[in-house]
Amino acid sequence: MTKFAQVQQQLTEQPKVWLVTGVAGFIGSNLLEALLELNQTVIGLDNFATGYQHNLDEVQHQVSQEQWQRFTFINGDITDFATCKTAVHGVDYVLHQAALGSVPRSIADPLTTNSTNISGFLNMLMASASANVKSFTYAASSSTYGDHPALPKVEQHIGAPLSPYAVTKYVNELYAQVFARTYNFNCIGLRYFNVFGQRQDPNGAYAAVIPKWTDAMIHNNEVFIYGDGETSRDFCYISNTIQMNILAAVAPDTAKNEVYNVAVGDRTSLNELFSAIQQALAQNNVEYNTPAVYKDFRVGDVRHSQADITKAKTKLGYQPKYTVLQGLALAMPWYIEQTSKQTSKQTSKQTSKC
Repeated sequence: MTKFAQVQQQLTEQPKVWLVTGVAGFIGSNLLEALLELNQTVIGLDNFATGYQHNLDEVQHQVSQEQWQRFTFINGDITDFATCKTAVHGVDYVLHQAALGSVPRSIADPLTTNSTNISGFLNMLMASASANVKSFTYAASSSTYGDHPALPKVEQHIGAPLSPYAVTKYVNELYAQVFARTYNFNCIGLRYFNVFGQRQDPNGAYAAVIPKWTDAMIHNNEVFIYGDGETSRDFCYISNTIQMNILAAVAPDTAKNEVYNVAVGDRTSLNELFSAIQQALAQNNVEYNTPAVYKDFRVGDVRHSQADITKAKTKLGYQPKYTVLQGLALAMPWYIEQTSKQTSKQTSKQTSKC
């Protein structure tokens, strides 16, 4: 039995109370679903800045009525300290996912990114420490590695940040270290490497590459690649990320007050990803034969990214279950179904106007 299977069994036998911030977002809603399926009690906090009600509605559809009744939603903002204090009341474990992601967004609007990702983070950290929660697990980022050239990326070696977003995520780690030393408060930071999967938003200027390209291909639109296509990333399917969050939350104190890479430990170029999405769509009877359009490299982007996951395996018992190809195969039917639903809604609206 894997470490994660053991933890799942223990939680089912002895349910806990969890707070998931950013619960209406991509990662947050998937965490919510996984925890409810383990019969946990979950408090969710979101202001719908980047999350959606339809993500929560989908979770409700996926779990049983009894499991859904274990969920309490708070419509609020982490930049409001009073809201944070209310949210952490009676909570055992905090999974802090709320943040404004995207390097381009942070370059366009560093002030808002700073307010949410630093001030909001500190609010949640302070509220959680004051409430004596058992542990605080937060979404860090691989962007913290900045311009450090070595591959794969090892937790203790980072470079200079390349964007305001990267600065905010590094500051989160610094605050967590200070709280560990000053207040003896247990934190774990999870440096996400390009997480993807169901419920990841394909729309908007700051959409992640996999949902954005998939949506474009389904609609037979052009796909734009920034640079020569040899830029590479360590793409991590959402189920692997869920595993790491739960393992981190319940980890022994000896494994806490650390940061861990959350990835597969592999590297996929954008050209390879383009072909992989084409193939995954073809396996679902969706053909896309238009060549990619190449544009200039994007400001603030890291050239290559690949994680060393030895530390997560050794100290947390992490065993990534899905490769990028396996993750795409699992996620693709969802993307196609969502596109079909959106098309039906648009057709219905046009018909009603006639």
